Amino acid sequence: MAMACARSKSKLIFEIFQRNQLIARRSIAMSATRRAEEAIEQLKEKNPYYSKYADKIAKMQQTSAEEFLDRVERVINPIKDGKSQARSYSELLNPKEKLTKPDAAELPHKKLTDIMKLELLADKNSEEISQIWLEYHKTKDVLAATLTTAQYNTLMERAKEHPIFLLPLPRSEGFEFIMLQFAANTVHFTPLLAYQVHHENAPECLTLVHYTEMQDKGIVLLRGEYDTKVLTAQEAQCLANELQMFYYKTDENKLKLLDTFTKRPDEFKHMDLIKEVENIQLG
Repeated sequence: MAMACARSKSKLIFEIFQRNQLIARRSIAMSATRRAEEAIEQLKEKNPYYSKYADKIAKMQQTSAEEFLDRVERVINPIKDGKSQARSYSELLNPKEKLTKPDAAELPHKKLTDIMKLELLADKNSEEISQIWLEYHKTKDVLAATLTTAQYNTLMERAKEHPIFLLPLPRSEGFEFIMLQFAANTVHFTPLLAYQVHHENAPECLTLVHYTEMQDKGIVLLRGEYDTKVLTAQEAQCLANELQMFYYKTDENKLKLLDTFTKRPDEFKHMDLIKEVENIQLG
């Protein structure tokens, strides 16, 4: 009897699910234009970078409301019926794959041995290590640099106080805001638009790792990997430079912006942030 009741309940739930799907499909068919207008309004309210694509989005909405909604659906639900949908938007709008261990509280500390044999550096001084490190990455599509121990200590001290911040990235039609977040010896960069859509599952466009194994020689090695679908090499370098401006160096205005963002977010003004970096030019 219990088994029969369970099957009956499952069948009822399935029928309700199918009926709701049918109603939903009819609703979409009957009110696509209205829903497209509502989607536009939500984008205007929640996305500070909306204006850059406003004209293109408006044209798409007017040409075919159903096609516009279909593209929104591809962003919200990239997997449909077990298959990946064709993507018309940037890869940054798709969530990253979930960790194999969802209970992991934080990402592990990345090690230099993952990419290089420490024996090669054991008998070298800081200058020689720097030269080897830069030469090693010369032909690779990554960022590479070195920091002094003092610079790294300053970085970590400020990271503890300001673990999250925004950086404005110069684009051809203005600035795009990129959110950074520290985790162990790594700095993760994510487009603000992607974070608004996917939150903790937002894909990273740049990851900077600080390797501290050679710290006793007075040097810390930096390696940055970036998503070429979202950033160019110059844009990735620009973000690394801005990180240095705010977290390595001592500048009263920039420290004030960090403090305001962390402690008084309601007083934080994006235009003040842009003014601090507007003289940066991409190479």
